[in-house]
Amino acid sequence: MSLIVEELVALDADLGAAKGEVIASLARIVEKAGRAQADGLTADALAREAKFATGMPGGFAIPHCRSAAVRQSSLAFARLSRPVDFGAKDGPADMVFLIAAAADGDADHLKLLTKLARALVRKDFLASLRAAATPADVVALVDGVVNPPAEAAPAATPAAAPGAAAKTIIVGVTACPTGIAHTYMAADSLVAAGKEAGVEVVIETQGSGGVTPLPAETIKNAAAAIFATDVGVKDMGRFAGLPVIESGVKRAINEPAKMVEEALAASKNPNARRVSASGAGEASSGDGAQLSVGKKVMQALMTGVSYMLPFVAAGGLLIALGFLFGGFDIALNPGGSAARTCEALSWLSAADCASGADAGKSIGSLAIATGWGAGVDYLGAVLFAIGGAAFGFLVPALSGYIAYGIAGRPGIAPGFVGGAISATLGAGFLGGILTGLLAGVIALWLSNLRPPRWLAGLMPVVVIPLVTTLIVGGAMYFLLGKPLAAITEALQVTLGGMSGGSKIVLGVVLGLMMCFDLGGPVNKAAYLFATAGLDPANPATLQIMAAVMAAGMVPPIAMSVATFVRKSVFNNAERENGQSAWLLGLAFISEGAIPFGAADPLRVIPSMMAGGAVTGALTMALGVGSYAPHGGIFVFFAIQNFLGFVIAILAGVAVSAALVIALKQFTRKKQVAA
Repeated sequence: MSLIVEELVALDADLGAAKGEVIASLARIVEKAGRAQADGLTADALAREAKFATGMPGGFAIPHCRSAAVRQSSLAFARLSRPVDFGAKDGPADMVFLIAAAADGDADHLKLLTKLARALVRKDFLASLRAAATPADVVALVDGVVNPPAEAAPAATPAAAPGAAAKTIIVGVTACPTGIAHTYMAADSLVAAGKEAGVEVVIETQGSGGVTPLPAETIKNAAAAIFATDVGVKDMGRFAGLPVIESGVKRAINEPAKMVEEALAASKNPNARRVSASGAGEASSGDGAQLSVGKKVMQALMTGVSYMLPFVAAGGLLIALGFLFGGFDIALNPGGSAARTCEALSWLSAADCASGADAGKSIGSLAIATGWGAGVDYLGAVLFAIGGAAFGFLVPALSGYIAYGIAGRPGIAPGFVGGAISATLGAGFLGGILTGLLAGVIALWLSNLRPPRWLAGLMPVVVIPLVTTLIVGGAMYFLLGKPLAAITEALQVTLGGMSGGSKIVLGVVLGLMMCFDLGGPVNKAAYLFATAGLDPANPATLQIMAAVMAAGMVPPIAMSVATFVRKSVFNNAERENGQSAWLLGLAFISEGAIPFGAADPLRVIPSMMAGGAVTGALTMALGVGSYAPHGGIFVFFAIQNFLGFVIAILAGVAVSAALVIALKQFTRKKQVAA
């Protein structure tokens, strides 16, 4: 099937006043062609849009995503009668391509999509799209760039004449989160800017269409490097020693000539920032300026949280299943270990043990010897033990990947060791955060040293991990461990002693944080606070987890309810999103409300925060607890006072839905009156 057909083209159409409406309309066009499910595609495209805007210089936008809702990779195109702001510096876009790539799409389709992205930087191609008279003309233009006629092989570049000055070479890497559009547009923009400056720019595109590494000889002969990425550079150590200019991928599209100019200046500056032997680098903001210390710390913390979450999900749900099979007292029972002897299994009698019901036997044998009840209990003990082992990695993983976010690979080992020491000394997640930051800063500093050549190869794998681990471990044992453990213990005592108003206030704060950015840094900070401190033996931590999870479920459910109750204040795209948002909410996927928040943040976000605050307060007031860190309504078996959990969610949903309807209705009436 072709990527684009006439049914996917809308010319001179009014698809809405906001980019969320335009994306939703294009998603419905793709759905109508039988190539995707509109709600899922819209949600994924808007989630991608939330990372940074897709408006490009020249009056066009390329919202794009890889989505499980896409059955056939497709391009939907709209030439808008009413231009819409997609975040470009030069104004709103009058042309929009929605690039919908299947999550498991084949490489051929992805390569075709990259060809389109590269064509969009050509002014003549954009002019042709604006002049197209029919959808068939648009299809022909797109087919012409994604399926061009075969060309003769280019002639070999003639060797430079003896004595002639060799052309300066600048190497680089471009990469964006989805690796479909911006990656290749940035590469072509830099190459074109290099030609205008008389410089040979060679770019490695680390995108979905496959990666062809730059030849080692090209890197060796390069004068400088340009890294225009939003997801980091793979195998950065290849560029060790080169002066480097770094930015987000979008800057390479907007200001390619300036970046080439900066790279040339850096190549002549002996004090320019260079890529270290370890491959560690310092990030730059989209405008080329160095990021603030606070921003770097936040990025490192988010890196640590993102890598820690799989341990949380696996460990927490396994512990919850352990409670389901073995009872909620399993955490306090010595039977929580799969390695105990038969006599220590409190649920087995002496007669059972005498009959040969050994804990080391299979669950099936145990069930036959003692009855299915004992076998199920033993299964619960095993699940709890596995989940507990996974939970044991939370603080080390948090610390290790915070260090990785700062210093790259050399920070991982000292960060993990520092986190393990924090857990051993009782410093908890506070110690994990501090050791991660400390390990990252020290490893980064060591990475930026310029050792003799004979020592350079040992730095990232031996010297940096050894020295950093020694410093971080020593600091924890001799200086920081006991104070941090005391703070952690005091925090636990304070949380455990909370009652009445103070506990409710904490629930309100957590509810507000969970609904503020629907999966962003503030949401993740509240979730980290709950999961990193989750202790099955401490009821206070269970209540915090319940408040966070319940509040995070409110926004998608509330928006879904609102679209059913008062359809007239929502557009078609929002009503369609509402048909599935409730299910995402029940599963504790706050991101299900992103399409609504992105399209109308001033009315949706405050409404969701109000409901989240109500839910957080009620879960605390009703003593609701959760042994599971995720799963929503589907881990009902791991919820203490499940009725209270449901009541708190329903109350928050009612408040949020009523507020958002009222705000939309009030604003609509005001606009009509005006």
